[in-house]
Amino acid sequence: MTESLEKRLEKAMAELQAAQEAVARTERELRSASFSVLSSDRAVRATAGPQGELTGIEFLENKYRDMSPQELAASVLEAASAARLKMNRHVMKAMAPFAEPSSNVPELKGFELDWERIFGPEVLREDDVDTARGPAAPAWRDALGDEGED
Repeated sequence: MTESLEKRLEKAMAELQAAQEAVARTERELRSASFSVLSSDRAVRATAGPQGELTGIEFLENKYRDMSPQELAASVLEAASAARLKMNRHVMKAMAPFAEPSSNVPELKGFELDWERIFGPEVLREDDVDTARGPAAPAWRDALGDEGED
C-alpha cells in the first residue's frame, strides 16, 4: 500500500524544515570560517575569509628582507591562492549535502551545482601531489628564472 498524499506532504515539509535549519547553521559556520596557508618557502602566511577574500598576510621570521620583490610577490600570491582554494573547497564540501537527492522523499531529486563555474577549475582538482613524483612544484615558480626574476 502506498502512503497517502498527506503523509508524503508531511514528510516533505519536515525534510524541508530540517534542510532550512541545516542551511542556516551552515551559513553561520561559513560566515566565521577562515583558512591560513603558509607559502612553500615558509616566508609568508596568507589568510582567506569566508568569501575567499584575503583577510591577512604575515611575513614570517623577516625572511622577506632577503627576498627579491619578485620572490616576495610570488610567495604572497602562492599563499593567498592556496588559502582561497582551501576556503572554496570548504564551502563546496559544506554545501554539497544540500544539493543531494532526498532519501526520504524520492520526488526531491536534488540539483547540480557547477562548482567549477563558481570557483574555477582548480577547486575540483586533486591536491597537488603526484604519487609518482611527490608534491608538485608551485606553478608560480615556473614564472621565475633561476635568479628569482621573470
